[in-house]
Amino acid sequence: MPNPNDPAVWMWTQAVELMDEAARLHRQFFRPNSSAQAFTVWEPPIDVFEDEREILVLVAMPGVAADRVEVMYEPHQIIVRGVRPQPLRESGYLVRRLEIPYGAFERRIPLPAGRFEVSRSELVQGCLVVTLTKLGR
Repeated sequence: MPNPNDPAVWMWTQAVELMDEAARLHRQFFRPNSSAQAFTVWEPPIDVFEDEREILVLVAMPGVAADRVEVMYEPHQIIVRGVRPQPLRESGYLVRRLEIPYGAFERRIPLPAGRFEVSRSELVQGCLVVTLTKLGR
C-alpha cells in the first residue's frame, strides 16, 4: 500500500484533482451550446466503409465498457457518445506518461446522402462496430 505521506503520492493525488477541476471549469465557462457536446473531452478515431448494401463505422475506444456508450442516429449523421474512466485514479501510482485520453467523448460521424437504419452495434476487440443498412432510395 503506498504511503499517503510520500510526496510522489501526494503530488499525483493533487495533480488528478487539479485536472478534474480544470475540466469542470472548462465545461462551465466554455459551453458552445447546451448539448452534451459541451462536456466532450476527446473524440475517438473512426474508419468508415461502404458497399452497395450498408455502411460500416468502426470507432476505436479500447477500455470503454458497452454500458458507457450511446449510439444515436440522426438524419445525415450518427453520434457516438460515452465515457472512458481514468484507471488507477486512487492507486497512488506516479504518472510517468499519460497519452491515452480519458473522460467524456463524443464523435459526430457524417453520413452520405440517403436513408439508413442502424442494424447492429457491438463492441469487438476495443472497437465499436456500427452497421447501417441502406434503405430504399
